Amino acid sequence: MLTRISTALLAAIALIGALLTLGPPATAAVPDTVPLKITNNSGRGDALHVYNLGTLLTTGQQGWADANGAFHAWPAGGTPPTPAPDASITGPAAGQSATIRIPKFSGRLYFSYGRKLDFRLTTGGLVQPAVQNPSDPNRDILFNWSEYTLNDSGLWLNSTQVDMFSAPYAVGVQRADGSTVSTGHLRTGGYNGFFSALRAQPGGWANLVQSRSDGTVLRALSPLYGVETGALPANVMDDYVNRVWQKYATTTLTVTPFADQPGTKYYGRVSGGVMNFTNASGTVLTSFQKPDAASIFGCHRLLDAPNDAVRGPISRTLCAGFNRSTLLVDSNQPDTTTANFYQDAVTNHYARKIHAQMADGKAYAFAFDDVGQQESLVHDGAPRQAYLTLDPLN
Repeated sequence: MLTRISTALLAAIALIGALLTLGPPATAAVPDTVPLKITNNSGRGDALHVYNLGTLLTTGQQGWADANGAFHAWPAGGTPPTPAPDASITGPAAGQSATIRIPKFSGRLYFSYGRKLDFRLTTGGLVQPAVQNPSDPNRDILFNWSEYTLNDSGLWLNSTQVDMFSAPYAVGVQRADGSTVSTGHLRTGGYNGFFSALRAQPGGWANLVQSRSDGTVLRALSPLYGVETGALPANVMDDYVNRVWQKYATTTLTVTPFADQPGTKYYGRVSGGVMNFTNASGTVLTSFQKPDAASIFGCHRLLDAPNDAVRGPISRTLCAGFNRSTLLVDSNQPDTTTANFYQDAVTNHYARKIHAQMADGKAYAFAFDDVGQQESLVHDGAPRQAYLTLDPLN
């Protein structure tokens, strides 16, 4: 098992920073805890276990919260990792709801069916489940998680498929004015529809699906994990990348990374096998090597996105363009025309098939799916209540 911070959470943190800078101030003080209503519409008869794990924003401590929103710091871990305290909260039975309270956290809301999750602690902190590893103790458990940040400026709560597609759920928030917004619901039949579509996609994509020995479908791994484990060919994106590099050897790629700053533009050209980005004066500001599939699917490594004003925003835009395969149809990026997304034969078929099954079309199918506002995220500056709704697995 590996200690890992989800790239979706990192993307959400980056988004939160932008929202805090650009968004309106909260209209009312955010309380120390907010109620979270959990509704179990899964139709499953097995026990539901819920966890609220994260970092307490007031102190920076890592730990968990109980059903009342009280924080508990993790004890010291060890090498090898030692079992973590049981942080589970008994969830509602099928057809029922229960309300817990969530504190000012940046973290995850896990839920599992039938069995409790196995969490361990190292000297560096919590070890998250890593089901791409066949020996992970959580490999045969049906589970999923949502990510959220609650702070003095409000609540950001998402549904994420960045690491895997598994037990479906939606998130929601009741705003200060009493209205409610939600996202994350699948279309009718969307759960089975996704797995059927992924299995039918040639080229190794079917290998992303993981099932239990009894035949229960557990999840589909993200294509990043597919490449890392050998389930998906490492060269799966090479043809598209080569065509992009060829095009922009003679054409300029214009990136306008900030929707509210249309005058901020960067210009990309491939020279000597490297894509250099300049400003209007022609000064080279940052450069990118030709990315491989792992860099594209993970939006990292050769497409690293530091939290700065130049390389990070350009990299986010490139990551979205490669995953959605829009870089050849539009030399002005980001392309936010959804009709252009995933049209090339070489694309992120995992993300394509997830978005096709979402009721509102929104998902976090890769780390920077928020480029062009395609992410499944709810936010309010003064939330009255949050919602986590577990949907049927059909």
